Amino acid sequence: MIVAFLVLSVYLLYPTYRDSVHQSNLSNLSGEDSTAYFDEHEESIRNARAGRLKLGLDLQGGMYVTLEVDIVELLAKLAKNEDENLRTIIAEVRQEALTSDEPVLDLFSSKFEERNMRMSRYYGDIRDENADVMEKLRDESEKAVDRALEIIRNRIDQYGVSEVSIARSGNRRIILELPGVSDEREVRGLIQETAQLEFKLLADENSILKALGNIDRVLLGKELEEDEDTTTVDDPALAEGEVPDDELRSDEETLADADAEADELAEDAADVTASDEDALDAESIADEAMTEEEQLEEWKKENPFRALFSQADEQTLIASADQRERVNNILRRSDVRDAIPDDVSFAWGAKPYVTAEGMDYYEFFILKRKPELTGEVITNARAQTDQAGFGGAVVTMQMDAEGSREWARVTGANVNKRIAIVLDNAVFSAPNVRQKIIGGNSQIEGMANMEEARLLEIVLKAGALPAPVDIIEERTVGPSLGEDSINKGLTSFLIGLAIVIIFMVVYYQYGGVSADMALIFNVVFILAVLAGFHGTLTLPGIAGILLTVGMAVDANVLINERIREEFGAGKTIRAAIDAGYSRAFPAIIDANLTTLLTTIILYQFGSGPVQGFALTLMIGIICSLFTAIVMTRVILEITLDKSPSIVKFG
Repeated sequence: MIVAFLVLSVYLLYPTYRDSVHQSNLSNLSGEDSTAYFDEHEESIRNARAGRLKLGLDLQGGMYVTLEVDIVELLAKLAKNEDENLRTIIAEVRQEALTSDEPVLDLFSSKFEERNMRMSRYYGDIRDENADVMEKLRDESEKAVDRALEIIRNRIDQYGVSEVSIARSGNRRIILELPGVSDEREVRGLIQETAQLEFKLLADENSILKALGNIDRVLLGKELEEDEDTTTVDDPALAEGEVPDDELRSDEETLADADAEADELAEDAADVTASDEDALDAESIADEAMTEEEQLEEWKKENPFRALFSQADEQTLIASADQRERVNNILRRSDVRDAIPDDVSFAWGAKPYVTAEGMDYYEFFILKRKPELTGEVITNARAQTDQAGFGGAVVTMQMDAEGSREWARVTGANVNKRIAIVLDNAVFSAPNVRQKIIGGNSQIEGMANMEEARLLEIVLKAGALPAPVDIIEERTVGPSLGEDSINKGLTSFLIGLAIVIIFMVVYYQYGGVSADMALIFNVVFILAVLAGFHGTLTLPGIAGILLTVGMAVDANVLINERIREEFGAGKTIRAAIDAGYSRAFPAIIDANLTTLLTTIILYQFGSGPVQGFALTLMIGIICSLFTAIVMTRVILEITLDKSPSIVKFG
């Protein structure tokens, strides 16, 4: 049995050894040699990396992130109706929460008390008192944080980040440790992604014109018209539902075309003979072209917001990356937000279009504010290649029975209309509904590659966060700091191990030698178990192993002392060994069992470093019972058969 454990330990620790060899070889190579070595041993390197002993954040570096669930946004989502009073309260609470230590829900409740308003107007049952509503909201907020924690855990697990530590902190915060993260930006996006999937109809033409016209008036300092007729706007082409040719392109392209037209007309005029009755004056034609350019400039002055865009169709606008930032800055203005109609919302396309010149352009969608359907009805999602289309990456979704019925109703009522698939206010696709969709099976297109589709699949399958999650603190532990921790931890472990080994040999002679041999194998077994079960070795874990070293020899101290007592009472050395193990066994079991129960409690209710310490100590206790009681006994029995004269206990 001992040999079997040793062989298994070598097998489990071999990937760790191979990984260290590969890393050492790669560190000694550079440039093309390093690339060639990786290409030659790629499979071996990946297998070794997957099976090696995992190191914690404090040993190998990685990300430490503090997340905070946006309870204010959750309150806005839970409201059964919304008006100006509620929006004002939510805005005030959001502002005060930035500087106040008072819980968000208490701030929220006080705002209603100040206004002598009933909360049942927006939450719960109409007969509920404010206290009853607050109790329900507290319960919902608790569930929201717990759900966010589990969803983030599921996302990280599906993404493949190992050795992760996730724990709740306070009322609305989550602590996340991601050791050895290879792509920090990608994982950060995965963590923070709220996955609020919504299906929204694009706004109708009148709503679009009203929204754009109102923003233009605010920027020009004009008053908004009461009950404005949105069909009479400054741009008659837009009012008639037509798309002006000069808006199909960017402003720079339009101006360039105007110059080219002027030059072309001037050349035509030069070819006209003076005797021709219909001769045209080239100079007057050029002046006419300049007038068109001036008209365009005048239109831009009268429509400063719309002038930031080129138009793709009646419902979609396009802006460059620079213009996009200007648009966002305008939309953040409070006076602009107040001018936007209540039934309209804005969203950018999820990814830019890259032109031949390398410039990024983004689609700007004007949508109906209320979604037709949300992502809560999605039961499954899968990234795959589009077999029916052009072979691009897509994500297929399946909906539950209620979602399927609602989706059939929505698509049936909006045939030949566009429905935007909006994920966290970013439009992934805005397809035209060709027919009523029955069965709840849908598809999201527009993925750049399978990796992007896989990330979206993870988010959809893991579920939607009940409220947005903000990153309020982020620290990155560099690998050099982790290497320093490893060196210090290893040094402390070796020093402690050496002191124990020397003491046992000096004090118990050969009895100490057998205990030291078992002690070394005990450490090997602990590391093998950690590697085999994909556990994580942390700096507190090293401390747990060091404590295990002391506890392991503690059992042998009890055994050796009992053997000395029995041998001193006149028994033979073999009889003394039998009696020593037999009589020390109950005390050893009692001591280790009580410690094991404590480590189980620490592991269950602790987090982060506490769990790392408890895990290694728990494994160490179980392994030490085997090595201290079984392995040392076998070593002594074999030695008694081969060389009984060297078996002494000091």
